[in-house]
Amino acid sequence: MTKDKLHTKKELSGFRNELRSNLTPAEAFLWKQLSSRKLEGRRFTRQHSISKYVVDFYCAAERLIVELDGEIHNNPQAIDYDDERTGYFMIMGYKVIRFENKMVFDHLESVLNEIKDNFKT
Repeated sequence: MTKDKLHTKKELSGFRNELRSNLTPAEAFLWKQLSSRKLEGRRFTRQHSISKYVVDFYCAAERLIVELDGEIHNNPQAIDYDDERTGYFMIMGYKVIRFENKMVFDHLESVLNEIKDNFKT
């Protein structure tokens, strides 16, 4: 599968736009830190699609996916789905890091440091 067919699939554009328009408070808070290359000059996109999945934040240069998890992720079905997604991304050569929403608000510096620690260079 070529990069063009894997990323930002046209059939998901409406869904991506809807998600961007309705960011969770944690996503909006973290986006302020990641947008406009604010974190060590890395370009992040929000609500980026890779294959059939839409990820919260993606840095192409680092092949890094950042996911934020709220209460909805704390049930067996959601955990299984998240594990399936993460496994797929890992097989495709992406690094996935996850944070609970609460971490973004209570420990922002730690979250940003962990993201930076996952940069290759």
